[in-house]
Amino acid sequence: MITDTDMQTVGTREDRGKAIAEKDGQIIRINDYSYKVKSQSSYTLYDIISTEIGWKCTCPDHTSRGVKCKHIFAVEFSYAIRKQVEKVRIEPITTINPTACILCGSANIVKDGLRHNQYGDIQVFFCKDCSQHFTLNLGFEKMKASPQTITTAMQLYFSGESLRNVAKSLRLLGVKVTHVAVYKWIEKYTLLMEQYLEQIKPQVSDTWRADEVFVKFSGNMKYLFALMDDETRFWIAQEVAGTKYKHDARSLFAMGKEVTGKRPNVLITDGLPAYHDAFNKEFYTRSNPKSKHINAIKLDGDMNNNKMERINGEIRDREKVMRGLKKDDTSILRGMQIYHNFIRTHEGLNGKTPAEACGIEVVGENKWITLIQNASYPTLVNSRIHPTTS
Repeated sequence: MITDTDMQTVGTREDRGKAIAEKDGQIIRINDYSYKVKSQSSYTLYDIISTEIGWKCTCPDHTSRGVKCKHIFAVEFSYAIRKQVEKVRIEPITTINPTACILCGSANIVKDGLRHNQYGDIQVFFCKDCSQHFTLNLGFEKMKASPQTITTAMQLYFSGESLRNVAKSLRLLGVKVTHVAVYKWIEKYTLLMEQYLEQIKPQVSDTWRADEVFVKFSGNMKYLFALMDDETRFWIAQEVAGTKYKHDARSLFAMGKEVTGKRPNVLITDGLPAYHDAFNKEFYTRSNPKSKHINAIKLDGDMNNNKMERINGEIRDREKVMRGLKKDDTSILRGMQIYHNFIRTHEGLNGKTPAEACGIEVVGENKWITLIQNASYPTLVNSRIHPTTS
């Protein structure tokens, strides 16, 4: 067993840094560019910051001698280990093309022309074993509008347009639809995708952020509490509360653990008592690594909450267009969460979506269709839908 004294007296700085990295609770990760490492001889926490010319540490060894200290070596070892773990990837979510007949299960199928209707063309398949034709409009069966129309409407809406403006835009494409129909599409497919995506656990980092923003619901002021991963900006969980200061945020944090399958090592919030109490109940543990709650965020520096404010801004923009929301459990907020995580790319993530930063790749030019197809596929398999045959 390596003791603190051993770390001070034995081996090179690199050896001592590795020993620190291997000992639980010695390194506190703020994000990929900022760490705190415990001193091995006192209760001091040294700041290790990534700069353009390399890592900088506030310990005397680095500041006075200008050498790479054991704390920097410890951070480099910890960083390398974490990146190695992150290489484990989740299977990509791809578009679904039929590889077998949905009537008899035979793989002996071929494409056999297109079926034309008012809103677009649908591929027709022919099974050589059962001699039947079938179509596969997965996720959009019995819908009068085409998949492209429906997903275009959802993209326009969550990009900032109102329901009525979406309907007007679709008319320019020759599609006559009411704003009520657009809302029904959003409600239907948000629920469908939500039920599918909750089965997939994102690979989030060990540092999370929480914040609240006031939103009007039918004229009444309420608060939306949101939980976000610091590194990937993945919107983990949300809940609506009627009050700010008396709200119990424990359910929000419990949802966060259920979605990710883990607890954070660092939680960054403002000084709201609801966060402190919920943190102690849901995240605090006596075992290593212990979770730390940072509840003194500033307007600038490492402890600002700018990343969380981006989600708040998205919510505010959406609320202005809608002139408030109608009900607490509205599908609009859940749809915004899906859009933020799986559809919208972020400059801060080098053009990736938060889901892609978490190892969840949604393949296809139209990610809405890919998600809807995959969300609908289990229903097709279980209920064995029989489309009209020719």
